[in-house]
Amino acid sequence: MAKVRTVFQCPDCGASAPKWVGQCPGCEAWGTLIEQVQDDGRANGANSVLAPTTAPVPIGEVDPTEFTPRPTGISELDRVLGGGLVPGSVTLLGGEPGIGKSTVLLQAAAEVAADGRQVLYISGEESPQQIRLRAERLGSMHERLYLASETAMPQVLGAIDAVTPDLVVVDSVQTLINPDLSSAPGSVAQVRDCSHRLVTEAKRRGCAVVLVGHVTKEGSIAGPRVLEHVVDTVLAFEGDRHHALRLLRVVKHRFGSSQELGLFEMTSTGLRGVPDPSGMFLADRRPGVAGSVVVPTMEGVRPMLVELQALAVLSHLPTPRRSAQGVDGGRLALILAVLEQRAHISTAGVDVYALAVGGVKVVEPGVDLALALAVVSAVTDVPLPADLVACGEVGLGGELRQVAHTPRRLAEAARLGFKRAIVPFSAPAAPAGITTVKVGTLLDAVDRMGMLRS
Repeated sequence: MAKVRTVFQCPDCGASAPKWVGQCPGCEAWGTLIEQVQDDGRANGANSVLAPTTAPVPIGEVDPTEFTPRPTGISELDRVLGGGLVPGSVTLLGGEPGIGKSTVLLQAAAEVAADGRQVLYISGEESPQQIRLRAERLGSMHERLYLASETAMPQVLGAIDAVTPDLVVVDSVQTLINPDLSSAPGSVAQVRDCSHRLVTEAKRRGCAVVLVGHVTKEGSIAGPRVLEHVVDTVLAFEGDRHHALRLLRVVKHRFGSSQELGLFEMTSTGLRGVPDPSGMFLADRRPGVAGSVVVPTMEGVRPMLVELQALAVLSHLPTPRRSAQGVDGGRLALILAVLEQRAHISTAGVDVYALAVGGVKVVEPGVDLALALAVVSAVTDVPLPADLVACGEVGLGGELRQVAHTPRRLAEAARLGFKRAIVPFSAPAAPAGITTVKVGTLLDAVDRMGMLRS
């Protein structure tokens, strides 16, 4: 007979303790242990040896076509997923409220239905009438797209049985509830149990399942960490609600690369893919303005050109203000320190504002050189050449270091008409159409651009 016991387990790291303690013994987080009931599994023969459900086969005999992705019809979503959704896979899509998660999934659901496949859209937050109104506005109506407003797992599985869909969208996993558990919807136990049930059903039925996940105020997906472990793909939908740009990033992907990036623009008729983000970011750029510089960045494996702007104004505060939007505030502080110590350019008496235009966030080290040149240009009121881009990492000694994928960055700059690039000495040869100005230190870069007044 199975022996039942009570343990306290951490949902983040899985560590357990025989009694409740304030700090998790595994990850040392505070207040994360949750009471759970377990048994030793003797009634189910947990200690016996059983035959495997499927016989082990040599790796060369495994059929790789079983996991061939099927397109969703949304080009940017298919780019991120490596071609589309794999039958039997489970994808978790997280993002802030109002960012466009339900919109992009409803559009994708309609495209999949238009391809001749059955789609079931299950919502625990909206009624079918609300979803239909949004579908009419987006032009996403189709007879093979079925709607259900359910939260209890037995009813959810019953709806799947009734439709036998190729794609199931659950919006959201935090609203699902197993009536056999006494905890509230969204609790660790409910999210873990319901997600496991859906993963099992997806594998058994061979249908793709997409789960919408809420996020915490820190930006991570709410619920137990095991939720991200059991699914096949984790996507993060990001963006500023005051800008039209939306970024779809891959956090985890078992069927392809996790370096891809999808870009969307929010319009009155839904989300639209952005095939040329660099052109969109630079559309309203005004050349010849001091403090402006273009930097070729890499988002995953996708090059993008972003305009960085800096502004330096006389400060009337005891401690001058340092403001960074779209760029890392710590990197800005580091750049200002290196400029003062290594390039002899002081910003002690001015407020410094730095901005990545367009609502995009650039946090990679490759923007260091461009950010430093933008600050120097703003301080000296000398604009940079309009056909110039800059990329490189700045060290604490003032030295410049090359960054990954420099040829791809410069090729994108050349495509948009830029003629010159200032890069570190160690950078590889530039592609055709653009000339490089190679420098070894930040002081050399400032001197070469003629921004220091005599």
